[in-house]
Amino acid sequence: MVILGIDPGIGKVGWGVIKDEFGKQKTIDYGCFETSSKINLEDRLTKIYDFITQLIEKFNPEVLAIEQLYFAANSKTALTVGQARGVILLAASKSNLLTASYTPLQVKQALTGYGRADKNQIQSMVGSILHLSKKVTQDDAADALAIAITHAFSYKIRKVSQYKLK
Repeated sequence: MVILGIDPGIGKVGWGVIKDEFGKQKTIDYGCFETSSKINLEDRLTKIYDFITQLIEKFNPEVLAIEQLYFAANSKTALTVGQARGVILLAASKSNLLTASYTPLQVKQALTGYGRADKNQIQSMVGSILHLSKKVTQDDAADALAIAITHAFSYKIRKVSQYKLK
């Protein structure tokens, strides 16, 4: 299964594509897409939509896993990130792509077993799980890969649960 993980944002969108095969995860590609704060919000959202659509066309994932928004102290930032998340979900929907959302807590627990893990611990686990030779230095890209890994782990758990229920 090819999974596109997304860490949504308005200034930076972290993305990571992994392949989950027989319980092993492998990195396909990852990075950050940035929009300039010097252009208006509508154009930034359009650029994000277009970029996500291009990623979907290029990698043909089976699912887009995205971070759920959590309450932020800065409501203006939360609103614009929510708008970016909305256009990302729209791009997935227009491409007939399944989506899954995970909270930061779910991602931390899936990767480390600890809900208060810090960025360094997440980055370390991403590198370990994906057998990366070098650390993913962009936080947003590492988070996107972590979200994709979380989906791979969660998907397996749901499949096993469904099998046991039958």
